[in-house]
Amino acid sequence: MAENGTVVMEFILMGFQMQAELQMGLFFVFLVLYLITMGGNLGMIMLIQSNACLQTPMYFFLSHLSFLDIGYSSVIVPQLLESLHTDKMVITYERCVTQFFFFTLCASTECLLLAAMAYDRYVAACNPLLYATAMTPQTCLGLVAGAYAGGMLNSVIRTGCTFSISFCKSNYVDFFFCDLPPLLKLACSETRLRERVIYLLAFLVITTSISVILISYLFIIWAILKIHTVDGKAQTFFTCASHMTVVAFFFGTLIFIYLKGNMGKSLREDKIVSVFYTVVIPMLNPIIYSLRNKKVKEALKKALERMRVPK
Repeated sequence: MAENGTVVMEFILMGFQMQAELQMGLFFVFLVLYLITMGGNLGMIMLIQSNACLQTPMYFFLSHLSFLDIGYSSVIVPQLLESLHTDKMVITYERCVTQFFFFTLCASTECLLLAAMAYDRYVAACNPLLYATAMTPQTCLGLVAGAYAGGMLNSVIRTGCTFSISFCKSNYVDFFFCDLPPLLKLACSETRLRERVIYLLAFLVITTSISVILISYLFIIWAILKIHTVDGKAQTFFTCASHMTVVAFFFGTLIFIYLKGNMGKSLREDKIVSVFYTVVIPMLNPIIYSLRNKKVKEALKKALERMRVPK
């Protein structure tokens, strides 16, 4: 319902509300970042699929990480670019629900996938002789399927709880996409029970994933300490360094947005952090894995050599 008592059929995304010159500058910056995101993640998927040396569990998970980065970046960034170009943007109720659903699906699945990747690194570091037996294709497929199933369940419940709320205060969303904190500010019906369910689900997904990651890395650190040679310690550490970097960026921003005490009270601050995890992090992930991973760099070098046109 809107202020005049009619049913809300559309929302107006207010975006960043800044001077036109600054908005056009941001438009080109975000456009370049989005193109790098698409190129980097698509390139990573193609590289993994085309190189026999990368047909291992770690890179199987990495290809799905790139797929999810493409997904939730594409759900948000094109609309962000449109809102920067037009100053504000009208989005239908159905499109808002769809965006909310797929964004939650991709973000939740990525949380769980990063936990599965941590388990993979734990097995590789602590049980290297049993790695091939433990991380079979069926096991890897089961872990990825479990991540998608958990993300889907969270997305269905979270979307259902959010859009069963009556919106009657306004249809102006002070954000650049349909996210939970700005939508809750428009609610005129009782939201406490739904908010508790939503927050509980977010808490379970994030804390479960972080718990698996922390436990895995505690065992990895213990395994590294038992290695006698410096080279051996360094090699084991660097196989996990890329994943640790991605985890720190991704979960740090999610915790700031969704588990902080003043959720939704500082939307300007939330916008800045949301830009980081919807625009910047999906771009950084393939770069992090490329710069820190010898096999990826070698595979990329071979792929570039094959693409060279002979003189």
